[in-house]
This record gives sequence, C-alpha cells and structure tokens, in this order.
Amino acid sequence: MSRKRTRLSLALTVMLTLTTGAVAAVPPLPAQALENGVGRTPPMGWNTWNTFGCNINETLIKQTADALVSSGMRDLGYQYVVVDDCWFDPNRDAAGNLQANLSRFPSGMKALGDYLHARNLKFGLYQAPLDKTCAQYFGSYPGATGSLGHEVQDARQFAAWGVDYLKYDWCSPTGTIDDQVRTFAKMRDALAATGRPILYSINPNSIHEKTGPQRDWGDVANIWRTTEDITNAWNTGQTNGYPMGIQNIVNVNVPLAGRARPGAFNDPDMMVVGRGGMNDTEMRSHFALWAVMAAPLIAGNDVRAMDSATSTIMKNQNLIAINQDPLGLQATQIGNDGTRRVLAKRLSNGDVAVALFNQGGSTTTISTTASAIGLTGGPFTLRDAWTNAVTTTTGTISASVPSHGTVVYRVSGGTPLPSTRIQGAGSGRCLDVNGASQANGTSVVIWDCHQQANQQWTSTTAGELRVYGSKCLDVDRAGTADGTAVIIWDCNGQSNQRWRFNTDGSITAVGANKCLDVAGNATANGTRLQIWTCTGAANQRWSRI
Repeated sequence: MSRKRTRLSLALTVMLTLTTGAVAAVPPLPAQALENGVGRTPPMGWNTWNTFGCNINETLIKQTADALVSSGMRDLGYQYVVVDDCWFDPNRDAAGNLQANLSRFPSGMKALGDYLHARNLKFGLYQAPLDKTCAQYFGSYPGATGSLGHEVQDARQFAAWGVDYLKYDWCSPTGTIDDQVRTFAKMRDALAATGRPILYSINPNSIHEKTGPQRDWGDVANIWRTTEDITNAWNTGQTNGYPMGIQNIVNVNVPLAGRARPGAFNDPDMMVVGRGGMNDTEMRSHFALWAVMAAPLIAGNDVRAMDSATSTIMKNQNLIAINQDPLGLQATQIGNDGTRRVLAKRLSNGDVAVALFNQGGSTTTISTTASAIGLTGGPFTLRDAWTNAVTTTTGTISASVPSHGTVVYRVSGGTPLPSTRIQGAGSGRCLDVNGASQANGTSVVIWDCHQQANQQWTSTTAGELRVYGSKCLDVDRAGTADGTAVIIWDCNGQSNQRWRFNTDGSITAVGANKCLDVAGNATANGTRLQIWTCTGAANQRWSRI
C-alpha cells in the first residue's frame, strides 16, 4: 500500500480483428492453491485508506458500518469493513502483543469487531510482514509494529479479536520475490493454525519491484495486488508504477486472467468510484471493468455521503452478480486494437458477460460475435447491465460506446463451445500456457492438469486449438525445423495454427507436417513443447480429457 505516498510524500461498425499488446511472460503456475474456505467469490466491502488515510477512529468505522447497512450495500454483498493502517498503538505491550490506539479506538479492537458482527458485517485489519507498516516506514506514524518475528502471536491476536480479513502489505524495497513468498507464507500458515477462517489479502508491490504480476500467488493468499496503488485518475501514464490510473491498471490486470479461481483472485486495488478525478462515464467503466475482471469490490469512498450517481454505480445488481458468479472466472481478452477492447467472462448458468471497452478519445462502435465469446447456435439475448434493456441477435454483439466508456451485456442463449484439456501420454501432464499469460509469444508447456483457463482448449472446424477464446496454438514463426517452439498467438487462420488429431494419439502441425512433441521426452512441470518429426513415442501422444 504505497498509496501512503499520496499522503506521505506528498504524491464502424466493423467486426473486430483485434490484436493484443505484448506483455512479458511470467513464471509458471504453482501446483497447489491456498484452500482456506473463504473468498470463494471476490470479496466485497469498504476500506478506510483511500478517503481517510491515517485519520481514522472508532466513530468513523461505526458510522460507516451503519451506512453500509442503511444504504442497502451490505445486503448487496459489501460485507467486509477493513480498518487500514494507523489503528494500533505505536508500541506492543510487555508481552509483545499488538494493541489498539486507545485514543482512536477506546473500546478496543474486539469490541469494534463485535459491533460489526452484530450488524452481519465482517471485520478486516491491516498489518505488514516486516518491521514497519507503510505509515511507519514513511514516518507519518510512530513505532515499528510490523509482524516480523510475531507472526504466530499476531495471528492468534487477530483470531481472538474476531478478525475476518487481514490485509498484509510488504511496504519495503528489500527482499527478493522468493523472500516475499516465504515471508507471506509464514502468516498464511499462522492464520490457518488459529482455526478461524480469515481472508488473506497481500500486496507484494509496495515500495518494491512489482512482483505481484510475476507469479500466481494463489498458493499463498486469497487475493494479491497485481499493480501499484490506484489513484482517482483515468490514465497516469504508468506501466506499473506509482500511482496508477484506471486504464493503466486494466492493462496490467487483464493478461493475468488465467490465475483467477474460487478462493484466489487478482486484486487491481480498491475502488475509487465516488472520489472525483473522473467523469461519470469513466467511473462507470471503472466499476464495470472491476466487475468483469473478478476483482475484489472494495469501496474506498465515504459511503456516509454518497451522491446518487455514485450510489447507482456501486449498487448495480447486474454487475455485482457478474462479479460474484460462483465459477470465479476473470474475463479473458477477446480482442484489443488499441482503442476497442473486448473482454468475455463465462458464467455458471452458461451465460457470458461481454464488456465492450472504448479506450479511445471519441465515441466508436465496438463489435464482436457470439462465436468469439465461446457460444454457438442462437438466437441470443443481450441484457445491458446499465440500462437493463433486452435485445436479441443471431450472433453480432455490438454497441456505440462513448470515450472511456464500457458497455456490458449479459449474453444468454445458444450453447457453449466445448473445451477440453489435452494430456500427454508420456508425462501425464496437460498442455498449459506458461504462467497463465495471454501475451503473444508465451510458451506452451506441460503442467499438472487442473481446471484453470490456461489449460482449456477449444477445437474449431478450421483445425485451430484455441485458448482464452482468441489465442491459438501456434508454431513459432511458421517454422518447420525439428525443435521449433510451440507458443500462443492471436488466431490468424494461417497454416502454422492448424492442427490435426490422429488415430494414434499424435497431433500434427499441419503447416510443418510434424508432431506436437514434449522436448527431450521430459516429464517435469514446465517442460516446453515443440514440433518434431513424428516417431510414435509417448512424448508425442495425447488424449483429450
């Protein structure tokens, strides 16, 4: 949460054939995921920091809790009330326990948790894994009360207070990514040992190399920050640096879609809806994009004093339902030509949510098709998430979208195009897009079979093997030599993206007339795929499961 620096440092209608900007490939997925029973859908709630910073107290929290109830937000799912930095006494007690700052929280933290629980809300607290919290690191709050060396003790304290959500913020330039994994895992294990279900939220990016996008953190936490801190602006020109505008965050978070699943979600930071800095269209886009990206919907505004426009956005039941769909999928990118971006999110009842996002400076028409979002048959019904208007189509999905606007349709009808996993006979592992990246050129490897989107392949009548809806299994640079790498690339209809399943279990790359092959006949996770002269060996035999 280096957002502390804000306070502390002080600062056509045409059918789209769309391309995706290159993003660096990331390391492969971990084999295991954190399964602590919470966060099965993205958490919803409110956090103190964006509006109040360190200026927090017991009265503010109670008033906000009451406002969440009276406004109807709690009943729509906004249940976590998260008290961010500066809630604690600058000193631990004689036994090393954390204490409330009694001038701010005179009743203590357990009493505050009881107040929230009595209103069917959940209690969240902030802490840091090293010696200082962010406010302490920047010198705006006294003490050094981080959890370093106190992980088990602090976890027990949180459980005793009735904490339901821990926000754990690195806030230091020190440490490698491996150091971060080990340190964050200490608190993960300490929380688990308490027996209390506590949603675990981490931010590895604060004042640090941006390690959030570099791995799938689902083995460590329920939600993990993928970007630097958000600010209430549309575009700050940052690739992934402080502070981040809405457009900048979307650029980072969209390619990480394959990592989202129940209990584990990419976190593009708390929302800034209702905090100024953007027009109403941009605020609507912000909320809509967070909804389809399966992002936590954590409000950061003063909910005690929302205007009607903010309330309308935050309480949009169509978008909340899309965000909270039990499949827990993040929308994948169907296309992006630099101006017009199309995202699609498969839903548990067979519907698909489609976001038509205009990144440009003037109104434009954005179009896609039912087949591009994974549906066949029809006709299809389109429900506009903002207006609730219902229209029908035989396949075209299109809207005129204002600058920086996002139209979201819930598409019903037809049947989903079938997807399958492809398992190697020699390794027992599945065809996997490395690191769940959606970037052109990402290598395809073998990995333990799982249900995530980067192992879900759809065969088309053209002989393509599609993943994420718009990416194809591709022989790199249309090569034909033994050992040429197999990657993903935007589907383009060329022969190096056509494959044939054979009766002996082999898969032939049509353009090269060679077989899909596990390099070196290896069986380890992360082994790359290539094409090779067909031999009939086990490392060239595959089955659809």
